[in-house]
Parts: sequence; structure tokens; C-alpha cells
Amino acid sequence: MPEGHTLHRIARDLHATFAGQVVEVSSPQGRFAAGAALLTDHELVEARAHGKHLFVEFAGDRILHVHLGLIGTFTIDEAAYVGERPVIGQVRCRIASQRHVADLRGPMTCAVVTPEQEDAVHAKLGPDPLRDTDGGPAWERVHRSRKSIAALLMEQDVIAGVGNVYRCEVLYRHRINPATPGERLKRASWDLIWADLRRLLPLGVATSRIVTVDEQVEQVEAALAQGEGVHLTERTSYVYKRTDEACVVCGSKVRAKDVAGRTLYWCGNCQRRS
Repeated sequence: MPEGHTLHRIARDLHATFAGQVVEVSSPQGRFAAGAALLTDHELVEARAHGKHLFVEFAGDRILHVHLGLIGTFTIDEAAYVGERPVIGQVRCRIASQRHVADLRGPMTCAVVTPEQEDAVHAKLGPDPLRDTDGGPAWERVHRSRKSIAALLMEQDVIAGVGNVYRCEVLYRHRINPATPGERLKRASWDLIWADLRRLLPLGVATSRIVTVDEQVEQVEAALAQGEGVHLTERTSYVYKRTDEACVVCGSKVRAKDVAGRTLYWCGNCQRRS
């Protein structure tokens, strides 16, 4: 499932491409035809994200609400084109201007909502490290819970936008035992988690990749600081999808088990901190 950085990147690109323009909205697949009819020939005002939810606001208080789910994609053709753009695959929703087109495929949610309905979605979500500076509201839910911190990081009403990769990697980066109940987690450990997510998720927006290994994190940060392009040759991780491989620090085997419906990866030797 796409994690929060993906939705924020899509929101950024949609806004940069279409904001301020009257656009055509259609549903080549047909399943969103009624919704598209409400949006087409309206100005696209703003695109924004909260966690794994995308909101595209149109003039007239009409808002396209998208959740990509497990397989959804929202691609934007950044190159100018002439004539009719061919439809490839099952395109649920298409946003088009004279020069660009964006195609939404396979979403879990694709609906036109009111501002009040958007507010109701926001109210159910925890703070998002990409849009909120204060992790305190998430901490309030964490330290009252008996669930493990590994499970809590996957709950979008606790913290919005974090998925399985960031969960596994951020817990490893701070040597935190993923089985630690929220009520036993130290506030200092939570602050480390929150601050690190605030550091890592923007790198995902900038590169369209999840970057968690220190060498690559520093490489990306240095390139962005210099205004340079980022070219990562491979995706690396500390523990994610490295079952039975040697931990890069201690050499112990990386473990794996299902937690909150997704496979958790961790090093039992390194991750003892609570």
C-alpha cells in the first residue's frame, strides 16, 4: 500500500500541474461517471493530502476524495501532448488540461465529497508528520494503549501516513523493541520516532522512494540542500524484507512475523529499547 509520502507527492504534482486551471474530468472506465460530471469544466483550486488520503478541491466546494488502497495509482503525464490521449488500463478518473493529463487507476476510494465530509475524514486521522509539527496528540493515544508500538504505528487514527516500511525501519533506527506496549514506551523514545518520521518522509516526497539508511539519507539531504537532483542507484533497508538475513550492525538474523495485518521485520538483538 502506498505510504503517506506518495500521496503528498501526488498532491504536490497535481497542484503544480493543474491548480488555477479549468480542467476536464472524465471516467473512461465508467465507474466514476456521475462524480466526474460534477467536477468537469470547473477550476482545480488545490490538491492536498493527509496521511494516505488525497483531496483535490474544485471551484464550487466540490472535492475529489481519493484513497489509493493496496493497488491504486495516480499518474501524471508531465509532457505536453497534442490530440486525444489514449486510455491505458482501467482509468477510474482522468483530469486533463490542454497540455497535461492525470489518470487514477484502481483506488479504494474515489468520490466527490463536501467540505464537511472532508473535515470528518480529517477528524478521524492522527497527526501527519508531513503536515503537522506536533506529535503530542499521537503520543496521547500511544501512551494510553496496551497495544504494541509496532501495531500502533499502523493505526491511522494514531499517526497518519505511516505504513509498514517506515514502521519497520524507524523502529530499527532507534533500536526500539516493536513489542513494547504503548503504555510502557518512554516519551523520549516517542519523540525520537516522531522527529525521525518528520525527517524521513519529506525525503520520500522529494525522491519518490522510501529512504531510511543513514548513508542514503545524508546523500539525499546534501543534494536537496544544494538544489541538486537525487540519483539513488538501489533501494536499501535495514530490516524491511530482509528475513533471515544478517543484521547490518550485529549479524543476528532479521526476524519476521505478522503484526497488525502486515509483516513486521526487526532485529531481536539490536531492538531492545523500550
